Amino acid sequence: MPSRRQVLTGLAAGAGITAATGVYALDIEPLHRLVVTSYAPTLPRWDPSLQLRVAVLADFHICEPFMPFDRVAQIVEATNALESDLVLLLGDYPAGRIAWRKLPLDQFARMMTELKAPLGTHAILGNHDWWDDHTVQRNGRGVPAVRRLLEAQGIPVLENRAVRLVKDGRPFWLAGLGDQQPFFDAWNTFSLADLPRTLDPITDSAPVILMAHEPDIFVAVPDRVSLTLAGHTHGGQIRLFGHAPAIRKVQGHDYSYGHVIQDGRHMIVSGGFGMSRIPVRMGVPPEIVLLELGKTDAVTAAS
Repeated sequence: MPSRRQVLTGLAAGAGITAATGVYALDIEPLHRLVVTSYAPTLPRWDPSLQLRVAVLADFHICEPFMPFDRVAQIVEATNALESDLVLLLGDYPAGRIAWRKLPLDQFARMMTELKAPLGTHAILGNHDWWDDHTVQRNGRGVPAVRRLLEAQGIPVLENRAVRLVKDGRPFWLAGLGDQQPFFDAWNTFSLADLPRTLDPITDSAPVILMAHEPDIFVAVPDRVSLTLAGHTHGGQIRLFGHAPAIRKVQGHDYSYGHVIQDGRHMIVSGGFGMSRIPVRMGVPPEIVLLELGKTDAVTAAS
């Protein structure tokens, strides 16, 4: 039998570990860590002569104290240091219920113009961009304020449409879906995502990159799309031994985080930066996703 001193020592050690874990999950990982996660996948229907470097930013959830503007500035600076050809924003710019203090979206939109890439910055909307716009929610229609603010700053917001871009004389398509859960009270029954309408303008053989905030749509994405990019899940916010207990599977598939290959189709789900529901991140540090497409060495790495 252990002695009284051994029991007390064990309890103290357990309490210390619990406290340290709480500090890490509440403060260190979500507020002070920032990693670059790089992917160089070999994609179907990709032009091998098209080498494209893409920075993907997801789920800012700006607010105080969890995503203040100095943190946004840090992310912008780190993204610019990657010298990407293209920057993609995958939605969920405001914070939702965890915010102690909401921050002005017009200032956030201006900060996004500081992102530098020859092919520009392009965006889609996420569910919180709709949910946090009370005018839209009340009326059941309209355009979320953050879309107007981003577009006023010259950042295209793709909603069920595609644009044709060219890098070094090589064309590709960038497509963006409408959000799949735009109205809070009917989030599981109503979707603005229209895949056929989005892909209809694509009439040539150039590669297609599809931006979708929620990864659930991947079950329906056709083979024509070379790569789907998604956010929304925050990697589960808490990942234990590579698994996210809080994220449900979609038709038996785990779409919570990382590089997903299903029936020869490819999707990369970003862990993003921010938080929702609870202000905790554990095992999935805030990340900038860096895609290096068209390279022959298909390696996935995190730093």
